[in-house]
Amino acid sequence: MEMLRYTLMRLGIFVGCLVVVWGLVYSGVAPRGLGDSNGLWIILLALVFSAPISFVVLRKERDRASIQIAERVERMKANFRASASQEDEADDQARARGQAS
Repeated sequence: MEMLRYTLMRLGIFVGCLVVVWGLVYSGVAPRGLGDSNGLWIILLALVFSAPISFVVLRKERDRASIQIAERVERMKANFRASASQEDEADDQARARGQAS
C-alpha cells in the first residue's frame, strides 16, 4: 500500500511539473524544443524538475515504502527456507526408506 501511495504522489509531482513547464514554454518564458520535438522537450523538462523535488519532498514516503519492500523480501526468504527444509526432510526420509529395503 505504501508503494502505491509513493508512486501516486510521485506521479502527482510529475504532473504538476508538467503543467508548469507547459505553461512556461507556451508563454515564451522557457525555450521551445526544436522542430516537432516540443512535446518531448516539455516532458523531458518536467522529468528533470520533478526528480529532485520528489527526492526531497517524498523522502519519508520512500523510506516507508522501502521498509515495506524489505519486510516482504524477508518473508519470502523465510518461506523459501521453510520450503527447502521440508523438501530436504522428505528427501532424507525417502532415502532412509530406500536403504532399509
